[in-house]
Amino acid sequence: MTDSVDTRSVKERLLDAAEVCLAAKGIRATTVLEIAETAGVSRAWLYRHYPDKSTLLGATIVRMGDAFWADAHRTLSTIAEFDAQLAAGVAHGHNAYDAPGALMMTLRMNEPEEFAACAGVGVIGLLPDLTAFWRTYVVTARDRGQIHPDTDIDEASEWIARVLINLTTVHSQNLDPDDRAAVARYCRRYVIPALQVAPAQ
Repeated sequence: MTDSVDTRSVKERLLDAAEVCLAAKGIRATTVLEIAETAGVSRAWLYRHYPDKSTLLGATIVRMGDAFWADAHRTLSTIAEFDAQLAAGVAHGHNAYDAPGALMMTLRMNEPEEFAACAGVGVIGLLPDLTAFWRTYVVTARDRGQIHPDTDIDEASEWIARVLINLTTVHSQNLDPDDRAAVARYCRRYVIPALQVAPAQ
């Protein structure tokens, strides 16, 4: 390698290679040497950009997470009604298990300790991630008068996250998470009314 090699492109190659290795072998079984070979660089060159395996895999996981949430925001930001946003969120979360986002979900569930070590405490929990994601949409729904003005935003955001995790991951004979119209109807019947009443004292 020479000094003329573009640093950013090398980092991207390393992140891409790490994602390939993670998908094939998981966190524990992936080695620095395999990532370097997949990226087409030497192990010494890899260490010039990432000091250890955990740092490299952590950067890879963060990049996957950023892409997942950015894609979700792009989808939901085009939708005005809160029930339709909830339905789109369920569909996005459900499809994540069959898309690139599935890798992050799989690593988080199958290797939680290794995932935590690589990704850091800030991104370990799915519930905190989803709660933070939905907070923006709960605030907007309140400001638009779609839910009660006195709704506790943090509490409601976490409740919605819990409901959507259930809708996304728990099999139901009555509701197809990929049927947005059905999920939106479900949310209009049960979720929205709960958020439209005055919070109990």
